[in-house]
Amino acid sequence: MNVLEAIRIALQSLWANKLRSVLTLLGVVIGVAAVIAVVTFVNGINRYVAEKIFNLGADVFIVNKTPNVITDIETFLETQKRKDLTLEDYQVLRDTCKSCMILGASTNTSDGHVKYGQQSSSDTGVRGWTPSMGRIYDLELVEGRGITESDMDTATRVVVIGNDIVENLMAGTDPIGKEIRVDGNAYTVVGVAKKQGKTLGQSRDNWVMMPITTWQRQYGAHTPMRIWGKAYGVGAGLDRALDEVRVILRGRRHDLPGKPDSFEIETNQSFLSLWASISENFFAVTIALASISLIIGGIVIMNIMLVSVTERTREIGIRKALGARRRDVMAQFLIESSTMALVGGLLGILLGILVAKTVTLLIGMPSAIALWAVLAGVIVSTSVGVFFGVYPARRAADLDPIVALRFEL
Repeated sequence: MNVLEAIRIALQSLWANKLRSVLTLLGVVIGVAAVIAVVTFVNGINRYVAEKIFNLGADVFIVNKTPNVITDIETFLETQKRKDLTLEDYQVLRDTCKSCMILGASTNTSDGHVKYGQQSSSDTGVRGWTPSMGRIYDLELVEGRGITESDMDTATRVVVIGNDIVENLMAGTDPIGKEIRVDGNAYTVVGVAKKQGKTLGQSRDNWVMMPITTWQRQYGAHTPMRIWGKAYGVGAGLDRALDEVRVILRGRRHDLPGKPDSFEIETNQSFLSLWASISENFFAVTIALASISLIIGGIVIMNIMLVSVTERTREIGIRKALGARRRDVMAQFLIESSTMALVGGLLGILLGILVAKTVTLLIGMPSAIALWAVLAGVIVSTSVGVFFGVYPARRAADLDPIVALRFEL
């Protein structure tokens, strides 16, 4: 039996019956396309999360009053009773933590109103930073300077602004030295940050940053604060820094021996592990839903192959009369069913990638094609064809040549 001939027959059958072929392969196409699209999104977002969102380095840690993600009401209620972290906590850590290379503190609000002249923006992030935050956060400036210790000590009304503020409010002017209003108060622009782009369609450049003492003077000192730290390397260096910070803060906050910490310390890896867990669960649900579509597609292929066996009964009888063995007939129909499924898989791969890239162009959602997913799509779709083609192939192989030759449609 000629394998290429069997493949050619399968492709000719698909082309000769276009509508039937579309309906036959629809389940496989949708199943494979769904998996490819989701994997492309997850792969792209994973890279983006690692490179853009949690790009603080493996040696960076964050101290917070509450966890970044709370999954039950008991934890939420317990953590809300904790004391806020204060600027004094940061200053003590900065002065006493020998295992910490850099320490900083930040606070923010996300609904600020910024105005320059007749132009204004809303829902602007207003950040209060210590001067060291720029080094921890890898803030890059394209103009001017960052905030200084002197700015922080005197609560100076100066700000560093994101690219959106420049483009939307101050286009055509040199922003350095200009006065803008942030929630009604006047501030002098001293620096402009490098453009960062968008995350999932949301701009990362719509913000202003001022000294944390200035922020507290305007918005209040009793607001949630984060303390950021950078250790002397990863591994043992990070562990020493975390242990030292924990000891200092437990003493300051009077945490009793044997009781849990009244604060949270999270690292870059904590965020990445959390995202990995979320994306894995999302991917598992998608695989389960796509499997249903693939099973339905496989059943349709099996039915079409059974129809093909009936239509070609006389052909099978002639082949057997001329010496075709049982395994030759069975192999022919298995090749045809797997070829049909493979065509559906390839179309599904193309459709999935097209959908993912279209969404990326429309809303900016990160996507990245995963080679393993493409190969898996090819293998899975072919396997579906083989699995659901076994029964029709056995039906064809078991036909009695005499009976098959007398068969009339």
